[in-house]
Amino acid sequence: MAYVKAAEREQQIVGAAIEVLSEVGVPATTLRAVAAKAGISLGTLHYVFPSKDRLLQSVLTTVIDEIAATLRAGLELDKGVEHALRTGVRNFWNRLVESRLGLQIMQYELATYSLRAEGAGGLAHLQYERYTTLVTRFCEQAAQAAGERCAVGFDVLGRISLAVVDGLILQHVANPDSERSHRDLDHALDMLVMLADPQPVARVRGAAK
Repeated sequence: MAYVKAAEREQQIVGAAIEVLSEVGVPATTLRAVAAKAGISLGTLHYVFPSKDRLLQSVLTTVIDEIAATLRAGLELDKGVEHALRTGVRNFWNRLVESRLGLQIMQYELATYSLRAEGAGGLAHLQYERYTTLVTRFCEQAAQAAGERCAVGFDVLGRISLAVVDGLILQHVANPDSERSHRDLDHALDMLVMLADPQPVARVRGAAK
């Protein structure tokens, strides 16, 4: 059997776990099923991930990294907060919501699974903290690159943006309708841009022109 580096093996297992979780859901996912999907023995999987919770944490990190890359695809941060919000969220919706509903359902299941098993401080807390931080930094970097300021704090903008998009995803999962969802998403982005109200930072008097 060919030697596989630890990092490659971990990536292989996490990819298989995402497939299984998206297909059958968190409660029905077993380490044995993930091992079978990855084409490895259960013992090998246990060596890399001694527990299901450790595996789920790695799954979450991988999904967040994918979301971050998707948000930034084709983005020009120096075009400002409005451009970042509209382009980033639409990229995310088109690539990771409409065509991958199982991935979205999996994330909600991860949150509820964690809340049931661990309470408020477990994986669900980590999940939403990282999502919020991702959107917050995304908007803040766009504002800095474009020389803008917003009417609300970037942390507030991050939390509310996540809450709005989260709700639209749930509605789309429960009743998939691409035309309606895109229309609602456009309205939601209009509201978020109005909340942010990005404006150019005023020049300091006496600064070089």
